[in-house]
Parts: sequence; structure tokens; C-alpha cells
Amino acid sequence: MSITPAILFLFAPAGGQADGRVMGAFVVQMLLIVGIVYFLLIRPKVQQEKKHRARLSQLKPKDEVLTVGGIIGEVIHIKDDRVTIKSGESRLVIQRDRVAEIRSSGPSEGSPSS
Repeated sequence: MSITPAILFLFAPAGGQADGRVMGAFVVQMLLIVGIVYFLLIRPKVQQEKKHRARLSQLKPKDEVLTVGGIIGEVIHIKDDRVTIKSGESRLVIQRDRVAEIRSSGPSEGSPSS
């Protein structure tokens, strides 16, 4: 990023034609920077959060999940914003938004059940 237009704007003579061009170039540069930040950082994060919320709304019993704390378990019961998971011999109640990843949708159709 060049700050030359900003410096030129500060030291340009008053009432001259250069003021408008320098200020216009500075405004265009700032708009480009804001646009780049939006499309490279903000927009992808918002889309990722929207997809994650959609996956969490489709959560159902028998799904294997990974929590934010690193616990892997199978969903046993879902009630509003609480999810009961079974991990090993323990049952844990967690908030739905603490599910980081849905690993699988329970046992597949073709696999033998135990």
C-alpha cells in the first residue's frame, strides 16, 4: 500500500486541480483494500459458519461427532440446544454449538451391526 497520495494531499496547494485527482486515487485505493479484505477474509468465514450451522441443524441420533474439546462420541439424544453424547462408558451433555465436526452418520446400511 502506498501512502504517497495521502502525503501529496496534505502538501498540495489549496484550490488546485491536483487535489481532486489525488483524493480520488486515495479513495479508490481504500475501497480496493476494503474489498480485498472482505472477499479474502470476511466472506469465506461467514459462509463457513453458515454451512456449519446447517450441518448442526441436521444432527441426529447415531451420528458420530467431534466436540470442540476433542471428545469423540455418538449422539444419543438431542433436545433444543443440548446434545447428549456417549463416549466410551460415559454420557456427556454438551451444547449443540460445541460440536466441531460431524464425523459420520452412524452405521452404514451395508455394515453388520453388533
